Amino acid sequence: MKKKQIIKIYGQDVKVEGRLIRIARPDADTYDALQEPETLLDGLRRSATKIDLFTFMQIMPQTKPNFAYPMEQDNLAVLEISTFDEWWKKQVDSKTRNMVRKAEKAGTETREIAFDDALVRGIWEIYNESPIRQGKPFSHYGKSLEAVREHSATYADRSIFIGTFLGEQLIGFVKLTTDAARVQANVMNIISMMRHRAKAATNALIAQAVRSCAERGIAHLAYSSFSYGKKQGDSLSAFKTNNGFRKVDLPRYYVPLSRLGWIAFRLGLHHKIIDRFPEPIMARVRELRSAWYSRKLHTSMDAF
Repeated sequence: MKKKQIIKIYGQDVKVEGRLIRIARPDADTYDALQEPETLLDGLRRSATKIDLFTFMQIMPQTKPNFAYPMEQDNLAVLEISTFDEWWKKQVDSKTRNMVRKAEKAGTETREIAFDDALVRGIWEIYNESPIRQGKPFSHYGKSLEAVREHSATYADRSIFIGTFLGEQLIGFVKLTTDAARVQANVMNIISMMRHRAKAATNALIAQAVRSCAERGIAHLAYSSFSYGKKQGDSLSAFKTNNGFRKVDLPRYYVPLSRLGWIAFRLGLHHKIIDRFPEPIMARVRELRSAWYSRKLHTSMDAF
């Protein structure tokens, strides 16, 4: 896959990826609603950048197709929010509530925080804790402080930053980014220190995220996709379910901008090749990959 390229079209950031088939999408895809796709499409057709296919996803609360473009079903993990008490008492079970209490009993404090130098350094320390996360290389490991600052500062004017602290140390954070209408907030990033996993910081972060959304009247909290292709449930989807998130199917539109784009869409070539393999095979591949990276990490640590 060719390194992604960001281009500006009528003031909007558009991400273009792919080597043979160049696929473009709004940089804020799944985070913000595309109100006037025809205007953006006009700019893409005039652009000097080669683009074969343009895709964008409809977001909450509109779940039925609003446009006549070719489409497929995509999905988000969505939590419906009215009040914090409603979520706490009716949308999660006692096990999830106990995990939030566990974080408090472990001496942690979770609160909204400003985006400043202290937060950037705290994020940088979390990112550089381990090169392997969830059984694969962690893309943010080894980044410089300035690279982390640049990455974390995107959409800062409409983002809510929440941190979990153990004393003065940041041990976990979540970045919520709202759409322009502030109807939907999105978990753009959530991560906690692995060595403090037992303190349930991630559960505390989700609880505060719900509280922060409820206080602002934000009715929907989205946490990326609920399911990916043929992939069956895993620990992350179980975590989302336990915290009240549900799968919501939403239209994803595809607009071919070249003959190659039409052919690719008709043949399904816009999907990843791995999506064509049976899930049992891919599950085994993921297990082997995780074991290999785990051994590699332990070997590297033993060398010091």
